[in-house]
Amino acid sequence: MGKALIIGCGGVASVAIHKCCQNSEVFEEICIASRTVSKCDALKEKLQGTTKTKITTAQVNADNVDELIALINEVKPDVVLNLALPYQDLTIMDACLATKTHYIDTANYEPEDTAKFEYSWQWAYREKFEEAGITALLGSGFDPGVTGVFSAYALKHEFDEINYIDILDCNGGDHGYPFATNFNPEINIREVSAKGSYWEDGHWVETEPMEIKREYNFEGVGEKDMYLLHHEEIESLALNIPGIKRIRFFMTFGQSYLTHLKCLENVGMTSIEPIMYEGKEIIPLQFLKAVLPDPASLGPRTKGKTNIGCIFQGKKDGKEKTYYLYNICDHEECYKEVGSQAVAYTTGVPAMIGAMMVMTGKWNKPGVHNIEEFDPDPFMDALNKWGLPWKETHTPVLVD
Repeated sequence: MGKALIIGCGGVASVAIHKCCQNSEVFEEICIASRTVSKCDALKEKLQGTTKTKITTAQVNADNVDELIALINEVKPDVVLNLALPYQDLTIMDACLATKTHYIDTANYEPEDTAKFEYSWQWAYREKFEEAGITALLGSGFDPGVTGVFSAYALKHEFDEINYIDILDCNGGDHGYPFATNFNPEINIREVSAKGSYWEDGHWVETEPMEIKREYNFEGVGEKDMYLLHHEEIESLALNIPGIKRIRFFMTFGQSYLTHLKCLENVGMTSIEPIMYEGKEIIPLQFLKAVLPDPASLGPRTKGKTNIGCIFQGKKDGKEKTYYLYNICDHEECYKEVGSQAVAYTTGVPAMIGAMMVMTGKWNKPGVHNIEEFDPDPFMDALNKWGLPWKETHTPVLVD
């Protein structure tokens, strides 16, 4: 059906690329581009001979708009799938605008020098993308991503209005390290170290980092402690799901992770403020990232399951109702299939599906849009087909 340019070659990108190659009827050709082209070449060599998808590779600095424009003009893709760092969202969007190419990502833009997570920078591109006649699909991972699709599906099929959403992200996997992050350490630690917040009655309520804790018994995992965090999909769902009174996001953390994180915070290793070390300016968090295990290396070590989903409360035909949509993913099964642990898998699969929705024209809406603004049904069908089958219950245990 077409060609995709995939920017990035980390753990999530590797999963998405594997899935594109499985889906060769849609992805006839892909170009894998990264600052380190040797990583792209190694993945190409691994996949060639296993797929009908034609694979090419390229070197690109995703911070450089001119380099990106030149690459897009050379490759001439139908879509650009951005699986680089969130710091690079805007440069890639600029390049897509200049070349009139559809854009898909998995995480909202955030400046490298401040822990500020919001969609305002990318939403500012709405009119430009509309005028160019191209689609920008924001947040096609799991959370954000599938959680937005779940919300749109629940509103379409289960509710007349949704009043409360609790997004629960549980990773019950064990990689055997005292401290390691399951996705990019820099992004992960910035996220959990920031102040928490939730949406209630039309405004943000801010909390201290990890201040609010709840316990929940997750199917396939068991009883886990989870903590309220700020998360970007809250911002878009508050605008796009009518009737909302409150949206919260919770993520599980083990005690070893929390203890190590607290120690690192206490000695300044999670800071994003530059310091001088032996005559050179370094950022402590970036140095910490360099010494922690690479998340891509955790696949063969990780055992257990993830359970991620949304609990909805609202009304149907004037009656109160509850509904829970979720997915359970097995770390070891993911590794057997694509050589990755489940955290990367649950992001990479929806990234491929989002690119497929745009490439095939099932989702075609010029402008900048969050994932819940589209018809959820074809995406929900694709989740079942491509490795993230969803489950549902109308009698969930509520968080409070």
